[in-house]
Amino acid sequence: MVIKMRTYLVTGGAGFIGSNYIHYMFGKYDKEIRIINVDALTYAGNLENLKEVEERENYTFIKANICDKEAISRIFAENEIDRVVHFAAESHVDRSIMSPEIFVQTNVLGTAVMLNCAKAAWELPDGTYKEDKKFLHVSTDEVYGSLEEDGGYFYETTPYAPHSPYSASKASSDMLVRAYMDTYHFPANITNCSNNYGPYQFPEKLIPLIINNALQGKKLPVYGDGKNVRDWLYVEDHAKAIDMVQEKGRLFETYNVGGHNEKQNIEIIHIILETLQEMLSEDDPRKALVSEDLITYVEDRKGHDRRYAIAPDKIREEIGWEPETMFKDGIRKTIQWFFEHEEWMKNVTNGEYQKYYNEMYQV
Repeated sequence: MVIKMRTYLVTGGAGFIGSNYIHYMFGKYDKEIRIINVDALTYAGNLENLKEVEERENYTFIKANICDKEAISRIFAENEIDRVVHFAAESHVDRSIMSPEIFVQTNVLGTAVMLNCAKAAWELPDGTYKEDKKFLHVSTDEVYGSLEEDGGYFYETTPYAPHSPYSASKASSDMLVRAYMDTYHFPANITNCSNNYGPYQFPEKLIPLIINNALQGKKLPVYGDGKNVRDWLYVEDHAKAIDMVQEKGRLFETYNVGGHNEKQNIEIIHIILETLQEMLSEDDPRKALVSEDLITYVEDRKGHDRRYAIAPDKIREEIGWEPETMFKDGIRKTIQWFFEHEEWMKNVTNGEYQKYYNEMYQV
């Protein structure tokens, strides 16, 4: 019996979580699967994240925007897609406050295009779907709004109450996926995940920003009083959760993915500084630069949610997923990765990665 190679269409696979997911999947399944990565390569999409896999015969990169219906339809027409893992999204809250329209465009309309194209490719004349097709919509815990400082968690049943243009756009896209599941019995799942950190994270986000700035002796900006709480998950644990939901999750269900690692922003900065001090050798000139004196409080972000915390009870009970990486271990792994990939950080921060794409694909 010939077992058909399963084909995954991953959107936003050159971004932080998407590229980690692709590495995880090839690490787990190697040649048993094929991955087609579709990414528009906006500022956060970086093909250098995927240098190690680009030579694989079972990996294809296509530069396309998920809002481009023709391009997406063509991918479905030319390939038998079995799984869609939909990461592609504008994802930085500060940027959403500056230019909300782009977020609505990509996150809402782009998701609509993905759903329509997958539905058209998978639906049979009687309204059912081809066997073993699944669409996974990757979302965020920010759709739930903010929690009180000292209690409660986000559950899958928590009402949506988004506050930033980013979280509002993600909430809208979640609702759209739910509508397709309810109206058309479209074979999908939604995951809502807490804050991720780890390799390949774009340095405008808190953890890589602090690591990068501290090593250069630059100021470490902290919003407000620094006591905003986020629930942190090491990105590889998230990749594993996505794979498990696709293979073991009940269709049409939403699963919260969280790390049980609640930390105040200021705590995180202290942990990073301590870990850098431990890891840098005495003769490394950067060791003298890493100091608590770099911490600089800045005006709070508009509409800054106070606390996020996810209850991952459902995914644990139904699927058997649990976070494996404790925060301090994850930070150590992340710093180690940045030490070993200084070139990556340099290129990302000076726009070199744009040139890399042009050279690679002769654009």
